[in-house]
Amino acid sequence: MEYSQAAVFKGTYHHRIDAKGRLPVPAAFRRSLDEEGQVVLTLLDQCLAAYAPKEWARLEAQLAALPAFSKPVKALTRLLASRAVDCEIDVQGRILLPPALREAVGLGRDAVVVGVLNRFEVWAPESWEAFVRESERLLDDVSLDIQWPLAPTTPSDAASPPSAPPPEPSSGSGDPQAKPSR
Repeated sequence: MEYSQAAVFKGTYHHRIDAKGRLPVPAAFRRSLDEEGQVVLTLLDQCLAAYAPKEWARLEAQLAALPAFSKPVKALTRLLASRAVDCEIDVQGRILLPPALREAVGLGRDAVVVGVLNRFEVWAPESWEAFVRESERLLDDVSLDIQWPLAPTTPSDAASPPSAPPPEPSSGSGDPQAKPSR
């Protein structure tokens, strides 16, 4: 089995879609795609998700490993695969966004291109702004019980369970409100 590092997409870029429906792929994303020269584009939530071909193949393998007769698995697989389109990156670094997909997510002339680790997404600016507002509100309202910033990890950390926090100093009385004795 060949192992290759998955492309990592990050950042937010604002681009114009030309009259023919071509969107410039940010240069940083094109570098992450290396020599692949294409992406697989599909609908995801309120945006278009673009996967490098190797990452799309990985997603297909994950879907194929799920229970084949599960209703939600069938629905997810059908929706992702039936809407997927192979899009070539032209010599000027653009992809042609199919009209049906542009219409499905409300893309007009302007687009926000967002890196999301294993894929990049293309959003209508209004939809992206609404998503960001809602996500920020959600994160403000919910305690995720996550320590931030995350502690650095080393390869040995992954193999061992997390250690318990050090015990609190005890006053000896068992009463958390008691003052330490001298």
